[in-house]
This record gives sequence, C-alpha cells and structure tokens, in this order.
Amino acid sequence: GNLAALKIMDEVFDICPANWRGIGILPESGLCLKPVFAAFDAEKNFEIKLSEPSRETPGCLCGEIIKGTRTPLECKLFSKVCTPENPVGPCMVSSEGTCAAYYHYGGKLG
Repeated sequence: GNLAALKIMDEVFDICPANWRGIGILPESGLCLKPVFAAFDAEKNFEIKLSEPSRETPGCLCGEIIKGTRTPLECKLFSKVCTPENPVGPCMVSSEGTCAAYYHYGGKLG
C-alpha cells in the first residue's frame, strides 16, 4: 500500500472494536482516533453513542447473508420489499452488495 498514507494512519489511529451492521461488534476490526486527536472525535465531542449493535429491520437476513449462512433467495424481503430502489438492509444498498448482485444477476454468478 501507500507507505506515506499508512504511516499517517498509524500516527492518527488506534485499532479498536467496531460495530458492523448486521454482524455486531467485532474486536480489533475498526479504527479510532488516538487520544492526542480527541478534539476531532465527533463521538466524544457531541456525546454520540455508537456502542450498541445496530438493529436490523425485522425479517432482514443481511447479517446471516454477510456471514454466509443464508442466501438472498432465503430472505422473505428480497425483491419484494427490499429492492435496489428501496433497500432495507446494507446488502442491497451498494451495487457490490450480495443482495444487489443477486437481484441484478439472478443469483447466477459463476
């Protein structure tokens, strides 16, 4: 990677737990500002609480889909309530998301 950028990232950030939508909190999977940069930490300066795992819409299987234990075709919301025009979970939001790929290519990848 870009050595100059990696050096700056190492100076500015520490590795910390992160909350991943559909999965929950994973240790050592995120970056947080080092104490010397606390003045720029919006979570602390604005008393934003981000420690609770995000809640998924009832029926959304995105967490299981991300983990590989379910497929989009097993989700009752897929292509009915949840579409690229009306994404319910993160798997449909991005064109690279698993559900979006299934939606556009019919699950016939490979």
